[in-house]
Amino acid sequence: MDYKHTLQLPQTSFPMKANLPTAEPRWLRRWEEQGLYAKIVARARGRERYILHDGPPYANGHIHIGTALNKILKDFIVKSKFMAGFASDYVPGWDCHGLPIEHEVDKKLGRREGVGLLEKRRLCREYAERFIRIQREEFKRLGVFGEWEHPYLTMHPGYQATIVREFGRFAGRGHVYRGKKPVHWCLHCTTALAEAEVEYQNHRSPSIYVKFPLPPSVGERLPALRGVPSSVVIWTTTPWTLPANLAIALHPEYEYVAVRVGDEAFVVAAGLLEAFLAAIGRPAHEVLARFPSRALEGVRAQHPFLARDSVLILGEHVTLEAGTGAVHIAPGHGQEDYELGLRHGLDIYTPVDDLGRFTADVPLFAGQQVFKANPAIVATLRDRGMLLKDELLDHSYPHCWRCKHPVIFRSTQQWFIALDHAGLRQRALDQILKVAWVPPWGKDRIYAMVENRPDWCISRQRAWGVPIVVFYCQGCGQTVLDEAVIAHVAEQIRQEGADLWFARSAAELLPTGYACPRCGGQAFEKERDILDVWFDSGVSWAAVLEARPNLKWPCDLYLEGSDQHRGWFHSALLTAVGTREQAPYRTVLTHGFVVDGQGRKMSKSLGNVIVPQEVIEQHGAEVLRLWVAAEDYREDIRISAEILTRLVEAYRRIRNTARFILGNLYDFDPERDAVADPALEELDRFALLRLSRLIRRVRGAYETFEFHLIYHALHNFCAVDLSAFYLDVLKDRLYCSHPHDPARRSAQTVLNRTLRALAQLMAPLLPFTAEEIWSHLPGVREESVHLTGFPDPSPQAEDPVLEACWERLLKVRGEVYKVLEAARQRKEIGSSLDAQVILAADGSTAGLLREQLAQLPALFIVSQVSLDGPADGPWVESAEVEGLRIQALPASGRKCARCWTYSEVVGRDTTHPELCARCARVVRAM
Repeated sequence: MDYKHTLQLPQTSFPMKANLPTAEPRWLRRWEEQGLYAKIVARARGRERYILHDGPPYANGHIHIGTALNKILKDFIVKSKFMAGFASDYVPGWDCHGLPIEHEVDKKLGRREGVGLLEKRRLCREYAERFIRIQREEFKRLGVFGEWEHPYLTMHPGYQATIVREFGRFAGRGHVYRGKKPVHWCLHCTTALAEAEVEYQNHRSPSIYVKFPLPPSVGERLPALRGVPSSVVIWTTTPWTLPANLAIALHPEYEYVAVRVGDEAFVVAAGLLEAFLAAIGRPAHEVLARFPSRALEGVRAQHPFLARDSVLILGEHVTLEAGTGAVHIAPGHGQEDYELGLRHGLDIYTPVDDLGRFTADVPLFAGQQVFKANPAIVATLRDRGMLLKDELLDHSYPHCWRCKHPVIFRSTQQWFIALDHAGLRQRALDQILKVAWVPPWGKDRIYAMVENRPDWCISRQRAWGVPIVVFYCQGCGQTVLDEAVIAHVAEQIRQEGADLWFARSAAELLPTGYACPRCGGQAFEKERDILDVWFDSGVSWAAVLEARPNLKWPCDLYLEGSDQHRGWFHSALLTAVGTREQAPYRTVLTHGFVVDGQGRKMSKSLGNVIVPQEVIEQHGAEVLRLWVAAEDYREDIRISAEILTRLVEAYRRIRNTARFILGNLYDFDPERDAVADPALEELDRFALLRLSRLIRRVRGAYETFEFHLIYHALHNFCAVDLSAFYLDVLKDRLYCSHPHDPARRSAQTVLNRTLRALAQLMAPLLPFTAEEIWSHLPGVREESVHLTGFPDPSPQAEDPVLEACWERLLKVRGEVYKVLEAARQRKEIGSSLDAQVILAADGSTAGLLREQLAQLPALFIVSQVSLDGPADGPWVESAEVEGLRIQALPASGRKCARCWTYSEVVGRDTTHPELCARCARVVRAM
């Protein structure tokens, strides 16, 4: 007789093959039709709020793997906070202004003439709108929930008005000023750059040692130099700055030497003498004099190729790390040079135009681009006998983060926020100490940046952005930087957008009848510069958190890449402290950068770029989300085809575990069939204990944002606790028991509770799979797992006595399996059901085994277990359980045709002679 139809074999419509690339879009459509996110928001109304404020991605191009990582991490947190009992509304945003978009528009315009400023701004706006639409769909495809139909955009009139209003508040507090200071200047983008817009890359520069001849009168100060042609020697890697040289700095505390080499003398720091002589290849020398730097203070050396002097001054920034201890000073081309120049009354001389070309007042090199002029300057020095050594040096050099070209320091008239006015810098530093930084090293990083940075250059010489709302009186030149006037313009921008600044006259923008406070004139000009886009995004806390009633200020969390310590975290901190006296965030979490499997930066030239869209098309967004969850994001995150393949296997194990459980719940109705906890089988109560521990561990990891711990906990629970143990042991009870057997219902009760909890715990990480599981679970009332909360751990389930008992049994099981495997290798048995196990033990282990004897065959998945076999049997001493001895022998009796266990009673039942007693009883009752 075929007894297969009498078994309760698994049945489920939950597919084995996920087919995620096809299935996920169906879930997205279903969620949209359900209005799921709106229901989540409504469900959370009235709860305590936990707000993650979205740092705006740039609206330029498709999302890349780093952008996907960032958005998925945010989604983990937003979803998990809702499921932990908070209202966690998520408002996504976009950074819309700035040079990259303007450059793209310029490239499309090509050589077209007559394109006005307003037309260019319109094209920039359309470009940004296009990529907002593209990126929004790409983010939604990742399974990210949020207010996608109502994002914040920095180019929205209301947001632009907030930018202008916050600028006005800074002005009203006296933080804003205009001055000529050296700033990073990009020759290709023709604009000033903020600190956050500069990145350091390797660059090859000329390295030169140059003589600045001293006058014969120096012998009056240093008699040893009378009659000896003498020079101060400087070292530089920027020959192009020599036309702007006005001074040479010596350190006030260093000792200097005059050293004769051949028929001339060189002045260098004593501490660098040997290195200097080695560098110029002239080891033979005679030290003529040693003297303090002040002995040469005020002496005027001769510029090496221009008809002007270079005065010797003292500066604390001079070091002995490299060079000669004498530093050439060009006040218009460096921050320290500028500060020293101001102190000594030097001209802030900058003979370089916006395109990086020397101006007409530079003899020999007028019109030449500065970097291209380097060889000509070196050749001129050589021809005039002023060059001691030249070579090429590879070193770290500032580059524009947009166009990737090297930048220069250049003094120009710019607008700045003064960090030391009214203690802004110190107030910001104080706030840093009150914020929680994850990882903790983020605090020291941003603290050092704020502590040491120069004033914030907030002006840009471009078209696509928010204007700096400043007016100039045509009569007397007075600058109108008035908070009330700025607020008046901000209100107009709120109604019509920032284009009106460029479309209307000053008279139309100013309050009616406004007159210059100095001369009473009423004719004004407008400032042409726009604001730094870091100011735009920096005030998002004002434009979004303060403006939307479902959010809050300060928010709970900012989350971005570690580069944002000098970017968005930085600008948001300064803007908030400057006008609100408080950081805009309570916690800042940072993630590393995505690298390939070997830890290399991704680049097209290496061919190691992984595109998120391609991963989704091949594996589904769920595997991409699993990758984010599996990696410790606090370090650089590796991704490769091999890594993704391993994650596909891990996903398959999790999915197959869920499918097995669902297959064994096909006839289970929780309301009708669930077994009360006290009546559960002991093994099932132990499974609930393990589940409770998992819930506690996973919820704790969500609290600390340690998603990799959640991934490993869930994966190990599915692969080890369930598949390799509990589910394996349950198969006989689930398949072979009577459908309504209380022991089978006990197992189903725990399986249902376990899978329900797993779906809820994994929902923030794997929203598609969790929802698919939820849709197949029996007895669920919520239409979506994403409308539920996390399961709670069960203190009642965590019975320490039960745990100790079963942990010891699992150790015995592990030892038994080793013996069974050895018997299988010797071909004494086939499957474990072909075996009987005989155990002998001492002390408490013996008592435990006697007490649990009835459950041991199912626990070991063997046909028979007995205690204390023949003393001369083939015992195996356990290495892990003291006093335990094990035998594995072929099972006795015949094999049951239904459950495949061996029994002495198979054949005794006249109706079902092929069955064991248990199976015969079940079949008769069906």
